[in-house]
Amino acid sequence: MEKGDIIKLTIEDMIDDGRGFARHEGIAVFVVGAVPGDLVEARVTKVKKNIAEAEVQQLIEASPDRVEALCPHFGKCGGCSLQELTYDAQLRLKTKHVTSKLERLGGIADPIVRPIIGADGLEGYRNKATFAVGPHGEVGFLKNKSHFVIDVEDCILQSEPAMACAAALREFLNGKSGCIRQMIVKTAFSTGEVMVVLESDRKEIPGIERLAELLDNYVYSVGAADAFDDEAEPDDVGLDADGVFSLESISVICNGKSRTVAGKPTIIEKVTSADGRELKFEISPQSFYQVNPEQMVKLYSKAIEYAGLTGSETLLDLYCGVGTIGIFAADKAKSVIGIESVKPAVLDANRNSVINGIINTRYICGKAEEELPGMMGLSKLYKYNEVNEIVEREPEIRIDKVDVAIVDPPRAGCDEALLSAVVTAGPKRIVYVSCDPATLSRDIKYLEANGYRFEEATPVDMFPWTNHVETVVLLSRK
Repeated sequence: MEKGDIIKLTIEDMIDDGRGFARHEGIAVFVVGAVPGDLVEARVTKVKKNIAEAEVQQLIEASPDRVEALCPHFGKCGGCSLQELTYDAQLRLKTKHVTSKLERLGGIADPIVRPIIGADGLEGYRNKATFAVGPHGEVGFLKNKSHFVIDVEDCILQSEPAMACAAALREFLNGKSGCIRQMIVKTAFSTGEVMVVLESDRKEIPGIERLAELLDNYVYSVGAADAFDDEAEPDDVGLDADGVFSLESISVICNGKSRTVAGKPTIIEKVTSADGRELKFEISPQSFYQVNPEQMVKLYSKAIEYAGLTGSETLLDLYCGVGTIGIFAADKAKSVIGIESVKPAVLDANRNSVINGIINTRYICGKAEEELPGMMGLSKLYKYNEVNEIVEREPEIRIDKVDVAIVDPPRAGCDEALLSAVVTAGPKRIVYVSCDPATLSRDIKYLEANGYRFEEATPVDMFPWTNHVETVVLLSRK
């Protein structure tokens, strides 16, 4: 096989970046523009020792799972890699990826993987949009595997206020780049409150007052249009009690520091838990909050089910973010201790406990691999004093034991030092919530080698049309 050859392929699978996978003469071929079940003619674009890359030239026979992509930007924007697959096929594919990585990378033979928890809402489900800004005032998303910004005026995944804010910024920039590098829009679906976060090279953005006015007008126009829609229901997702979205906060982040330039420093989201409790969460510019609130409830319900709480346990919540999992679980545990390295998120987590009238939670800022052994008296903790000397410090809280640990790390997974600290704490059960099956499997392999047994996993589809999948795993102490 050589570059430029035209070869016939039957697509067997799809890898994480949305390329089809096939074999030709014993060589693995990754094919752009193909889905599992397709029979294609493809042109070879790159050949290495045991792998090759190719592009579809002709679709000879379409897969029964193939559908027409909903978005005109599909194939250019790096967001939705599965838009040419039926939703059922997407769920099967994600389950397969979780299972295969647990086997290959985790070393688990025949892992128990429960049926994936699918989504009911497949469009407009994201409560957070991150828009890149291009050199000519483009506002959109990055092209796959590049830094090129595709100007996107509509997106099936984003909320209407988010796309309205993109239009406002596009009008403000008027074909020029300016000093704004990125814009994040957070939408509280239950209250209609909207937050805009502008990441800038400069503390002061020239013309910020005009931009604020444009953002406010564009956001209000979306809600007002829905309010006068004869088919709109009073409880439609994204509408507050008056049926109107409202821009409540504008912040600027420069050199990692956030500053509120208009409105409030936070917005409020309300969520109804699986057992019927209404919980409120304050969301700040730099805090993490799950982007699909409907699926978040299902995800956390499964995590709490796996935790097996009876009301007498000390629950450890690692990578706790704004405290969502711990607050969901607080009424079922004796106490919840959360550890998070991002200070604004810890402030949000403690405030969210107060807002919800929860008194058995405590959230601590620091690295879990340092704080946890210190809290248990297994190692010393240190700090810098007023003259910049390193001195010993007392832990914020002391604990004798941990019954259950829930870890919800970023895509890179857990630091091995953190896993070692969890193993040392010795909880009876570990519930691992992962957004990356590969790093999940790597970390499970470590835990299996250090006293824990993989019990089962449940995938949850938080991101329809994309290759991403969330997974909840239960491990028990051997």
